[in-house]
Amino acid sequence: MDHASHQRLNENELTDAVLSGATVYGPGDEHVGTVSHLHGNGAAAQAIIDVGGFLGIGAKPVAIRVSEIDFMRDEAGTVHGVTHHDKDALKALPEHHH
Repeated sequence: MDHASHQRLNENELTDAVLSGATVYGPGDEHVGTVSHLHGNGAAAQAIIDVGGFLGIGAKPVAIRVSEIDFMRDEAGTVHGVTHHDKDALKALPEHHH
């Protein structure tokens, strides 16, 4: 997927309502997880990403700063993110507990 033409989200859009359910892609454009929810708002918030599993079953929730993900909208308006973390790096993070 070519993200160059996708519109980057601004600071006010980095909210749970906008980002929950967004697909997160790694550095090789591979699917690495899905945003479950956020703790806080804006770039300082923590994104809880479900990594691995199948259809959310067996997925490991991990927390990373929203500032580590470049969130954007594609031509259809679908929100997604790109991070420098690959799936193995995310799986190596401690499991997030609510």
